[in-house]
Amino acid sequence: MRIVIQRCKSASVEVEGKTVGEIGSGLMILVGVTEGDTLKDASYLADKAAGLRIFEDEAGKMNHSVEDVGGSILSVSQFTLYGDCRKGRRPNFMAAAKPEPALELYEAFNEALRARGLIVETGVFGAMMDVSLVNSGPVTLIIDSRD
Repeated sequence: MRIVIQRCKSASVEVEGKTVGEIGSGLMILVGVTEGDTLKDASYLADKAAGLRIFEDEAGKMNHSVEDVGGSILSVSQFTLYGDCRKGRRPNFMAAAKPEPALELYEAFNEALRARGLIVETGVFGAMMDVSLVNSGPVTLIIDSRD
């Protein structure tokens, strides 16, 4: 599994013009699933995202996690994180997991975050979404469960 974490002041996702998920301060997380991923990958990434110290303390140093600052999470499924752009000009998405196992692991990731007491908003799995974000910092990190 692969996630892109963006520290944000606010983020939202719309489907067909209707807001389906919205947060204030916290993390906007794009979630990609590849073939062979397991619940262990989902759990590892949820733990990493929840505890990652990327929010500033009183001295301006990144010493606090989203849990520490009481932030929320907007989680959006993103199969294109496994797009292979090495050949030609059109990405190849063969490494992305099929929809059924991807949905199961995406939901497990979100539930693992909720189990830690975090508020988690989501997009709609498999839908065409419009995502808005006010990136704070900017801080953007990529974490892969296999690295």
